[in-house]
Amino acid sequence: MVIILLCSILGILGSYGVAWFGIRINTVSNSRTAFSALKGNALATLGIPLRSGMSVGLLLVAVELFFMICILMFLKDLAGPCFIGFAIGESLGASVLRICGGIFTKIADIGSDLMKIVFKLPEDDPKNPGVIADCTGDNAGDSVGPTADGFETYGVTGVALIAFLALALAQSPGISAKLIIWLFVMRSLMIVTSLISYFVNEGISKAKFGGKKDFDFEAPLTHLVWITSAVSIVITFVASKLLLGDFKDAAGVPQPALWWVLSAIISCGTVAGALIPEFTKVFVSTTSKHVREVTNCSKHGGASLNILSGFVAGNMSAFWMGLVIMLLMFTSYHFSQNPALLSLMPPAFIFAAPIFAFGLVAFGFLGMGPVTIAVDSYGPVTDNAQSVYELSQIEGISNVKQQIKADFGFDADFENAKYQLEKGDGAGNTFKATAKPVLIGTAVVGATTMVFGIIMLLENKFGGVINALSVVQPQIILGLIMGGSVIYWFTGASCQAVVTGAYRAVVYIKENMKLDASTASDKDSKEVVRICTEYAQKGMWNIFIVIFCFALGLPFFDPYFFIGYLIGIAFFGLFQAIFMANAGGAWDNAKKIVEVDLRQKGTDLHAATVVGDTVGDPFKDTSSVAMNPVIKFTTLFGLLAVEIAVEMSLKYKANVKLDPHTTNWSPWVGGFFFLVALFFVHRSFYGMRIPEENAGTDTKLVLPHDHRHE
Repeated sequence: MVIILLCSILGILGSYGVAWFGIRINTVSNSRTAFSALKGNALATLGIPLRSGMSVGLLLVAVELFFMICILMFLKDLAGPCFIGFAIGESLGASVLRICGGIFTKIADIGSDLMKIVFKLPEDDPKNPGVIADCTGDNAGDSVGPTADGFETYGVTGVALIAFLALALAQSPGISAKLIIWLFVMRSLMIVTSLISYFVNEGISKAKFGGKKDFDFEAPLTHLVWITSAVSIVITFVASKLLLGDFKDAAGVPQPALWWVLSAIISCGTVAGALIPEFTKVFVSTTSKHVREVTNCSKHGGASLNILSGFVAGNMSAFWMGLVIMLLMFTSYHFSQNPALLSLMPPAFIFAAPIFAFGLVAFGFLGMGPVTIAVDSYGPVTDNAQSVYELSQIEGISNVKQQIKADFGFDADFENAKYQLEKGDGAGNTFKATAKPVLIGTAVVGATTMVFGIIMLLENKFGGVINALSVVQPQIILGLIMGGSVIYWFTGASCQAVVTGAYRAVVYIKENMKLDASTASDKDSKEVVRICTEYAQKGMWNIFIVIFCFALGLPFFDPYFFIGYLIGIAFFGLFQAIFMANAGGAWDNAKKIVEVDLRQKGTDLHAATVVGDTVGDPFKDTSSVAMNPVIKFTTLFGLLAVEIAVEMSLKYKANVKLDPHTTNWSPWVGGFFFLVALFFVHRSFYGMRIPEENAGTDTKLVLPHDHRHE
């Protein structure tokens, strides 16, 4: 028990460790990117954030792989439970960082952005006390959160497949071991394929864009994704042939087709990892017709039509991406019916072959893992590079051009530098958006594999589980409804934390804005950071306690109800997250079109798109992204909770035969945690809402949550 707990702590520390590395690398890259833009070399300005993202992605996958190999080698007999403990720790750490970081960054972003409308300030004006908090939030929400999220995504997906093989092939440990080794080899090769693809793409980019002062910043990033996908698929087939070419099933019968069947299934996920970003760009790229539509709506319809058009983009994207995921999963299902794969499954679990295939699809999603993280990390670096440039006020320094020429040997081009940084930020917005559906897709597809662990547990204890899982069973239907309810509460609670915190930040900034000063004071900037931190922590505690209590309490009512609940949060969460992420991305880049392409900052059109962007901020960077670790944490922790609930149920049934008056504590335990969850659900709004303002005795407005007047 102690060893398993230590593995959970290791998972938490792993999430926090890679998050620290991510924020450290991105912070260093911010200033380097800003300085590089002065040289006028567009490709170099693009290359720095991409290189920093690759370093984060490679370290993330390597550390996770190292930890899992150590568990497998040194904790042999306890490897299975320790993997589960490690994965729970990863998910716990990532959930906290994603929720807290997502709330913090959007409180700061909204507080800073709204000042551009109120006081007609330019982007990242140093006199705005919210700008420093905004830069801090970009790192907290867009560096720390995604890095920890990526770390636990790779770990949990691997653990789901290992748990599946250990349970389904318990009677054939040799076959299970060979397939687990194959999985670890595939995970190791993703590092190699990503490195090869990065250097190939770098060479192609230098050849195509090396001498140009301006080009489409999204092109090299797109090329990198597709090159990595192609290389990963080729390496998958080659390595599988070498490892599984002579595979024999439990009966000793050769299965020469297994290697290409498994490779084809993984490739479905790898293709999805490239296709989903392409479909995402249709709805969020600065060149997409949907985003152009949002901008056009804003010209005469203002913020109202801007917001409605963004809703259209988000909803449309959920349909098309759902269709892509469905078709690729259907393809994997087709391959799962190949006799070579069916021969792996014991007769009692022949139904589980498609579940294994879906798990491999999730595994394939991550086949180019470091590159997915790299293009995701590209965004916060370019965003903060723009802020660093503005905050430096370099253009106002006397004789700065001569000094740069003397010290560094080039002529600084300030106007082109600002333009390139803004273009880079637009490309970063697009590719931050492309990574989100990939990560949430792995959560949902991988969750189906983890649910199989619960089904296996119930089958071993009670039998007849498959019939009880029919959708006509009331427990399953009720669970689906409960899961959907929690997703919509989660969306509201996370947005409410942003709303309340942003309100407090806006009030403080408006009261303390000094338009005659060149920069905001340290005291005012720190206070905005404090406000963001306070409400991020308050919102995180409310949300996390509810998720924890539901995951622990619901299995005690009925395990089948809980399975329905898990499926509900997975599939409702998938479409809610895709809708919110892409609607937010469309609003964000509609503003970027006005700023970069139309160059109409400070106009009514710009104000309308800023309002749309602030609506999209919690959509894309708070609620949607946090669903990924929340779904995985609920599934993993629920696996343990179901086992505890089942053991209590069996113990009660044994005791009631001896004493008919024995109390069944299961519903009492479930009821207790359910009531605790409901208390914090209530608190997530009524304890976080903005009280009405009232006049103080000195006729000054007493501001809500303003402790100076309490």
